[in-house]
Amino acid sequence: MTDTKENPFEEPIEVEIETNGQAGNPEEADPERDESSEKLAEAEQELSRHREAMLRMQAEMENLRKRLMRDLDRSRKLALEKIMKDLLQVWDSLERGLEVDSESLTVESLLEGQELTLRMLEKVMQDHDLQIIDPMGQPFDPELHQAMTVLPSAGVPENTVLEVLQKGFSLHDRLVRPAMVVVSGKA
Repeated sequence: MTDTKENPFEEPIEVEIETNGQAGNPEEADPERDESSEKLAEAEQELSRHREAMLRMQAEMENLRKRLMRDLDRSRKLALEKIMKDLLQVWDSLERGLEVDSESLTVESLLEGQELTLRMLEKVMQDHDLQIIDPMGQPFDPELHQAMTVLPSAGVPENTVLEVLQKGFSLHDRLVRPAMVVVSGKA
């Protein structure tokens, strides 16, 4: 006996797809699908707006950073200009001292000129908050002083500055250069 039936896998099969319990035509619009498509389109538009706002904000921050850098550079130059302008007075004083006629020059007049110039320089330094650290006779402070040597001394308490080899300086309460000092030790 030969089976004359054809192969069941070769026959075309028609299938109806039901959505939400309704048999539908592909051309028919599904209200849920339309609603979710609208929500998706709204979300994409909102994402686009947020992305645009973020890019705008990033550009604004970059412009602000550049403007602040220019302002900082400008203020540094202005501060330096003020200091240099004040130092020019000291320069002028030194130049005038060198232009003095050597015949009328005395040791006393040289010393007086140096003292005046030094006072002018000290005033410029103080006007710009550069303070002189002169710790003669004060207790040794390792934050402000650099001990160059320790000398035994009977009449002075231990760790007292006996001699200032080089004065120190601080600018706006920050140490620029420590004072180089000789400190008393045990006798």
